[in-house]
Amino acid sequence: MTPAPAQFRCAAQSLLRDEPVAGSATHVRTWLLLEHVGPWGDRALRDARLPDGLGAELERRAKEHRAKVLLIRRFSSKPDAPDGLRAFAAYADPVRPRLESAVVSDPRDVLDVDLGSLRRGGTSGLPTYDGSIFCVCTNGRHDACCAERGRPVARALDRAHPQETWEVSHVGGDRFAANMVVLPHGLYYGRLDPASSIAVAGAHLAGELDLDRLRGRASHPMAVQAAEIHLRRELGATREDDVVLAGRSVEGDLTTAAFTVAGGTYDVVVRTTRDPATATRLTCKAGRDNPVPAHELVSVARRS
Repeated sequence: MTPAPAQFRCAAQSLLRDEPVAGSATHVRTWLLLEHVGPWGDRALRDARLPDGLGAELERRAKEHRAKVLLIRRFSSKPDAPDGLRAFAAYADPVRPRLESAVVSDPRDVLDVDLGSLRRGGTSGLPTYDGSIFCVCTNGRHDACCAERGRPVARALDRAHPQETWEVSHVGGDRFAANMVVLPHGLYYGRLDPASSIAVAGAHLAGELDLDRLRGRASHPMAVQAAEIHLRRELGATREDDVVLAGRSVEGDLTTAAFTVAGGTYDVVVRTTRDPATATRLTCKAGRDNPVPAHELVSVARRS
């Protein structure tokens, strides 16, 4: 009897082709998270059992404010608070990230969160929340890899850091599962397993970055993310605040990013390519092949 063909899994295929994770984080600074313990569905804001019209309005506001709006829940799938739903608003500023949070009595209350003010440097209207949260993508309805690889990571982190850990509905880059975003910093990590997720979380709380699993800083475009990681590796700069973007320019497929490090300024040039020869299914549900983006280091130079 002929064995059934193995199911396609985008994360396994990405690993087999040795695809680098650096420079693959979604470029977004504004975040809104709303607790929802019920099923999420493929397109969470539309498919989850939210009050009529709420999901569509949240999608509209996400587009208006260039924000990522996600549903969240604890690993236990039990409500975080007995009297309402937890909501977070974050702005992933590369220098002064901000996180705000409150418990709302009704999911519609999240419409009072002022994302425009948050983007302009003000408050969303929620109280300031001290610390970080670890957001693990686990939505198997959106992509099987996110559940198969994300749920074990969420379980491990929930045991080690129960107050900081949340499952989230979708962060992007399913093929790098298990994925985690650290807010408010907007740090994307990929290809995590339970052991490495604990190490990454511990390093973050100590102010350090894990450069092997860092996909990038969401506050920067992808090419700049890759440039920062290349520079950090070359200099051994693993402290979260070691490297600060000073400027960038783009000419064709070349991006030049200037960073300040310990009083010096470095220019990092990367070439971004999307070779048609690399086209493949980038997610488990992809209906067509797409080229795999790549960011090649061209040069690193310190200014005199």
